[in-house]
Amino acid sequence: MYSRPRGYHPNSITQFTQTSAPAFMNFPLLDKLEWISPRPILLIIGEHAHSRYFSEDIYAAAAEPKELYVVPGSNHVDLYDRTDVIPFDKLEQFFATALTAERAS
Repeated sequence: MYSRPRGYHPNSITQFTQTSAPAFMNFPLLDKLEWISPRPILLIIGEHAHSRYFSEDIYAAAAEPKELYVVPGSNHVDLYDRTDVIPFDKLEQFFATALTAERAS
């Protein structure tokens, strides 16, 4: 996505525009969190991600069980295509535990 080869388009400026910002500013990020939480939540963020605070806010507001996993040295976009930093083992562990727990309930 963004400026990565997989999502690149020569006509794209790969930046937010003047008209894209209001949609983000007006998005009620935490309004429906209770629809998801208290089901298990895993938030994965890059250590240097510009969007890190979004996940940190969700984590602070969510009920247990919850986990915030920070991928060292990575940014937001790294977690799309850099398979060497995507924590597949953490995802596998989370889904194995969370889906098993949901069935047992």
